[in-house]
Amino acid sequence: MKYVIELQDGSQKRWDIDNYANIGSDSNCSIHVQLPGLSARHFRIEVKNNKLMIRDLLSEQGTFVNSAQIVECILADGDLISAGSADFVVHDLTKVKNHFPLTSKSEFWNQQLQTLGSVAETNYPVLLLGPSGTGKDVLTKNLHQSSHRREAPFLSVNCSALTETLIESELFGHTRGSFTGAIADRKGAFEAARGGTLFLDEIGDLSYSLQAKLLRAIENAEIRPVGSDRTIKTDVRIIAATHQNLKQKIEEGLFRADLYFRLNVITIDVPSLKDRLEDFDDLLFIFAREMKVRFSYNAIINLRRHSWPGNIRELKNLVARASALYPKEYITEDHIELLLNKRDRLTSVMDSAGGTRYSMPQSSNAPSLSVIREIEKQMIIKRLSANHGNQKLTALDLGIPKSTLHDRIKSYNIDVKAFKV
Repeated sequence: MKYVIELQDGSQKRWDIDNYANIGSDSNCSIHVQLPGLSARHFRIEVKNNKLMIRDLLSEQGTFVNSAQIVECILADGDLISAGSADFVVHDLTKVKNHFPLTSKSEFWNQQLQTLGSVAETNYPVLLLGPSGTGKDVLTKNLHQSSHRREAPFLSVNCSALTETLIESELFGHTRGSFTGAIADRKGAFEAARGGTLFLDEIGDLSYSLQAKLLRAIENAEIRPVGSDRTIKTDVRIIAATHQNLKQKIEEGLFRADLYFRLNVITIDVPSLKDRLEDFDDLLFIFAREMKVRFSYNAIINLRRHSWPGNIRELKNLVARASALYPKEYITEDHIELLLNKRDRLTSVMDSAGGTRYSMPQSSNAPSLSVIREIEKQMIIKRLSANHGNQKLTALDLGIPKSTLHDRIKSYNIDVKAFKV
């Protein structure tokens, strides 16, 4: 085994771990680092039974792995170790990188991911079935990046977000004057994604008449823009997703059986978060690391007990709320009681249903409504800035409808143009 830990301070300092190493500010430590908050002998890393172990050495400020405080645990490639103000990343130089980048500790889900990896280089349609908030969009992007189409465009169309006329135009394009508001010719997603991947999200919400046109487009590899008398050849890989039961919709006469069988070449059942709790800690650590939030051990235990009806999206939003409401604080089980969906917690700052009501906790220490509104405003500004003013991407990041985001922007008098490059 060959392990390396790298100091994350811009210096690119790296140390090999062949047997064991004590890390701290004491000059006698095998890895000696002088940074604020680092104890004289802070933690120890040791190779045991072909595994890399870390143990806290009764440090003053504690040792954290992927934002969770530890006493002792097994380290993996890419783990982030935090000790005082020092951050280290673990590298396993013998680790064979999986061609498909996503893996799972759940045996069932890992098999499904391996299936995705094995079909990534093909052109077969893929149908993703599962509850909302389970990360189907992330799966789709990784599938595209693992395919031979990775250098070509990846486009996503939400089939439930637009009217029938607009969704037809979004898919197939239109000619000038073909309907009210069509002031110029426009390429549709099928044409714009030529050579790449087209993700049809919420395919179960597509109208019956449009399902027939979509079927023809897929089978014939050609489209006819709205208002045009000419056809255009296409070359896209189709990935579709829905949280609905398509077989039931077929029985009810709401979904075409022929379209279902055309899409149902490779079907992946995406599990809810409660059905893949083996991955809970890893997912939590990814979001906590991204948003710079630290959770205590007891806080993580409390989070594991939650049912997570909103799945991964709910977990990500909870970490975002923790970052916004308690910046730079160490999140304990007391914070969790406020952050989770219980009587004494704040209603989500950015409610996924787009509601505008706020219910305040009875605790006298809770933030005021004005504070919550300011936090919400800053969250919107932060995501608008990251997305260069793109409201569609910002709404997706925040887990709210675009119409709700538009109302918030207007309410807070945010100048979207200031974020556009």
